This record gives sequence, C-alpha cells and structure tokens, in this order.
Amino acid sequence: MNRMDAVFERLKQQNETALIPFLTVGDPDLETTLDIIDQLEAAGADIVELGVPYSDPLADGPVIQRASERALKGKVTIRSCMQVALAARERGSRLPFILFTYYNPVLQMGLDPFFEEVVAHGISGLIIPDLPIEEAAEIRQRARQADVHLIPLVAPTSHERIASIVKDATGFIYCVSSLGVTGERADFFAGIEDFLNTVKTYSNVPIAIGFGISSREQVARFSSICDGVVVGSAIVRQIESNIPLLEKQESREEGLLQIRKFVAQLKGTSDSA
Repeated sequence: MNRMDAVFERLKQQNETALIPFLTVGDPDLETTLDIIDQLEAAGADIVELGVPYSDPLADGPVIQRASERALKGKVTIRSCMQVALAARERGSRLPFILFTYYNPVLQMGLDPFFEEVVAHGISGLIIPDLPIEEAAEIRQRARQADVHLIPLVAPTSHERIASIVKDATGFIYCVSSLGVTGERADFFAGIEDFLNTVKTYSNVPIAIGFGISSREQVARFSSICDGVVVGSAIVRQIESNIPLLEKQESREEGLLQIRKFVAQLKGTSDSA
C-alpha cells in the first residue's frame, strides 16, 4: 500500500486530520533540510511536501520564491530533492513524501528516468501545479503503474471543471483555499466551505486544503471539514527567520527547535523538547 493511503486510513480511524507541511528542499542547504524533516516528524507532521526549487515558480508567493532562490544558489536539482527523501528514509523516517515540482524539470529529466527515480527514492505522490488536467494523461498513467499518486489541484474558480479534474484522483485532492499565489492570509475565499463540500460530492478521495494557512486556528477550522491541511509559506518563513541560527553550529539546535515548536503548535500537540 502507498504510504499516503496508509496515513489517511489511520487518521480516519482516529478521527484526525493530516498536517502536511511544505518545505523548499535545499533551503538553506540539503543537510539542514534533512534535519528539518526530522523536526517536522517529531512535531507530528503526517505527510511532507518536498518543494523542488524552480527559477519561475508561477504558483508561489514571495516567501517561497526567496526560498527557491536560496536553494538554487546551492545547485539543488530535482534529483537532489528525491535523494533527500531517500536519505530521510535511511535515517528512519516513516513519513510519506510528495514531490512538488513544476513540469519543466520533469521534462528536462525525461519521463522514463524521472519515474524510475521517483520509485527508487520512495516518493509517494506528485504535485505538478502547472500541468493542466487535459495534458496529464500520460503522467497519470505512469504514476499509477509506479503506485505513485498524481495529486490534482482544484480551485474555487474551477466550477464546472471540478468533476473532470477529480474524476481520476488518487491520494488526495488538493483544494486551493484562495485565488492567486501561495502566501499567508487572514481571510479566505468567502464560499470556501461550499466549495469544499462541492468537491466532496464528486469524489470519495480524501481532500486537503492549502494556500494561505498559517495558524493553529486556521488549521483547526479546516480540520473539521477536510482530511488534510497543507501549510507552506508559514513554515518556509519560519525556516527563513531561523537561518542565522541554523548557519552557526552553536545555535543550530535552537533554530531547529523553533521550527519544531511552530509545527507542533500548528498540529495542536504539546512539544516538550
């Protein structure tokens, strides 16, 4: 069974919602990314999105754009990101990993070697935000053969396209909470609850909501109506603000602890570390 399916099944039995942090791999460097993954898991994260840094991240706001710029200075590639997933597994992580990448790096790599490495590195899911559903048939077929979930994104503006977007969904459906790019928000699309309920009528696959969620209150709000909540920019901002600590050996543990405490607070768990 795909690790992601097992997580959602376990959480369903426990009447819990998955917390799905996003981070940009290689921000500020690959070894620190591995240490941060350790902290995310210790804080109660259920699934982790590994963001592939990209020079033209159309769906990302300024916080994640800056993280991509820092990672690209370190020559981080799509292969680097998959290697991080395998290295985390070798450290003992049991988390499912989702590779979040734009389509160009996949094309540059080639579909055959890409999926070979996805399988070899233990990736459970893929999110490709700039791949339209109308052009995703081959990727979807290859993902199914590899037992990897190609996770669709559906937005409040999708309207009559919702049914076609989620028809063949596996893993979970990523529901975009707001219009525009990623980034922390105080307010969401006014009809967000109706939108989520509409998505549920078209598929029995778990739904998760992301874009703009940054506080425990917001996580709790959506936990009552979603199977998962994705937090991206708020965590990337925490990493960014702690880079001065992470870069010095004498303060590195304190920087990692700050990130862990923030994620534990989002999850609603106590952290005694």
